[in-house]
Amino acid sequence: MPELPEVETVRRGLQPVMEGARIERVEARRPDLRFPLPQPFGSRLEGRRITALGRRAKYLTVHVEGAPTLICHLGMSGSFRIEDGQEDDAPGVFHHPRSKDSAHDHVVFHLATREGRRARVVFNDPRRFGFMLFSDGPPQEHVMLAGLGVEPTGNALDGPLLNRLLKDRKTSLKAALLDQRLIAGLGNIYVSEALWRGGLSPLRPAGTLGKASPKARDMAERLATAIRAVIADAIAAGGSSLRDHRQADGSLGYFQHSFAVYDREGEPCARPGCPGTVRRVVQAGRSTFFCPTCQK
Repeated sequence: MPELPEVETVRRGLQPVMEGARIERVEARRPDLRFPLPQPFGSRLEGRRITALGRRAKYLTVHVEGAPTLICHLGMSGSFRIEDGQEDDAPGVFHHPRSKDSAHDHVVFHLATREGRRARVVFNDPRRFGFMLFSDGPPQEHVMLAGLGVEPTGNALDGPLLNRLLKDRKTSLKAALLDQRLIAGLGNIYVSEALWRGGLSPLRPAGTLGKASPKARDMAERLATAIRAVIADAIAAGGSSLRDHRQADGSLGYFQHSFAVYDREGEPCARPGCPGTVRRVVQAGRSTFFCPTCQK
């Protein structure tokens, strides 16, 4: 499942083509993805201009002048592909070819870009766990977005806030960080990486960071800093692009080569001077990777 950095990478890849473009035609080649496409779908978007391309947690938001906001989720295998007839127009190193199997091209947006070029933005999803829904009101009030917690980007997530969010939490620290009502967009990979950077065990009770003591406040500040840093580094690297996820331009990110613990079971800890070995445990059916020597 793509995580926040991957979704932000897709947004940035689509932005130059989609923002300011007029939607000339929409092809919905099937009536549903994970959920039925809202009806009427194409006619509510055609002839209108895209004013902005946003992101909230792991959701893309396409803001269209005089039309509902389109909320998109990539699911497990969804990806966008840009086609504009210029083979050299897609930047990046193509380690894997972009999907061109038309059997899985479920939604196609035909655009006239703000530069006057014609382009197609194709949503391809072999497993069809992605979705597209309309928000007739403010998107933050849509059922998919309402109740999401703070974004782990910028300075909104800091130590004092994390200290308050974790107060009296009975779950493990990892489970609390995966709670989208607390922090929006964090997933299994980057929680493991952030906890390693912060030197905190995923097995630690979350409430120990929510106490009023100086030690708890220090741990909360350390973890908040680690979360912001790991997300920023992953976005800068273009997303980890694990398995079948692709950037909008088809290229792959390289952050996966910088993983300190994720998927590194049995390897030496990457922290300088730490003699520990990365261990894997299962929490709530998900693999957790950490160093039991330096993460306490």
